[in-house]
Amino acid sequence: MQKNNLDIYYNDDIIKKHMNIYSSVQKTEVTNMKKTYKIEVDCANCANKMEEAAKKTTGVKTASVNFMMLKMTVEFDDGADIAQVMKEVLKNCKKVEDDCEIYL
Repeated sequence: MQKNNLDIYYNDDIIKKHMNIYSSVQKTEVTNMKKTYKIEVDCANCANKMEEAAKKTTGVKTASVNFMMLKMTVEFDDGADIAQVMKEVLKNCKKVEDDCEIYL
């Protein structure tokens, strides 16, 4: 049985579309690494100091602290070693607010 060239083109087109969608999903998952940590901090001003210290840490793309929820959200640079970066974040936060805590 002979296949129609249109059928082959159509099937190839569908496969390419699915591969492009899958490829873009993989890239998004890899490049947007964000984690949330429970923290302990005494006041809103101290939380702000922690946020600024975290943002200045190498390997951190952005960071935000929610004092009311006692949470810190950190987005990491591509290829960053998350465990090592978070050790540095904690160390930098302790420099500006020695009685704070980040539960890693």
